Amino acid sequence: MTRPAYSVFVVEDETMIRMMLVEMLEVLGHTVAAEAGHLEQAIELANRTEFDFAVLDINLGGRLSAPVAEILRSRKLPFIFSTGYGASGIPPDFADVPSLQKPFTIEALGRTIHELMDDEKLR
Repeated sequence: MTRPAYSVFVVEDETMIRMMLVEMLEVLGHTVAAEAGHLEQAIELANRTEFDFAVLDINLGGRLSAPVAEILRSRKLPFIFSTGYGASGIPPDFADVPSLQKPFTIEALGRTIHELMDDEKLR
């Protein structure tokens, strides 16, 4: 059974990690609708770009990506946090958001996307 392909908004401040994440998403059959490397760019793109879900790094150059998460939540767009800090790094208002602990495998990414989008279908 093939899984559906989605368009993804990627927010990651580390260029090499962002490139690796984009490659993983493409291998999984998804397309990247937009990429952001810093908070201001992420806020702008979160407001105006069309995509199915987002992968947000929690920490963007020492600043939390919570403003981006708030925009996505207001647009009713699902998202996944990626973090090097574990669950303790996720803001309390977003404790219900799925997260991936860096470094993560392509299998873990695929599984988390599948679970995220299956949950969206049930809403």
